[in-house]
Amino acid sequence: MPRFDVYAHPDAGLRKHTPYLVDIQNNYISTIGTRAVLPMRAASAFSLRMRDLNPVFNVGGKDVVLDTAAIGAIPVAELKKPVMSLKAQSATTVAALDTLFESY
Repeated sequence: MPRFDVYAHPDAGLRKHTPYLVDIQNNYISTIGTRAVLPMRAASAFSLRMRDLNPVFNVGGKDVVLDTAAIGAIPVAELKKPVMSLKAQSATTVAALDTLFESY
């Protein structure tokens, strides 16, 4: 499971406000049964966005906000086929994680 791949949220009931999850886990940690993910919330449902902590991405033609502070883990089996990769924008995601854990 490549880091920065984006997946549809496995819970259909939550997809309206949190349509996607992005895998942020190091590719070398692959033997455990979970992956670290960040939720991607519908931009229209996200208030009080912090510039560096909550960057906006376009996924499937929709603007979504990376909710970095809501970091979590999900079983690998629940992550199906990726809808896209954010590898080309990985610096933005890493900067958001740095904002959460290191900067300021």
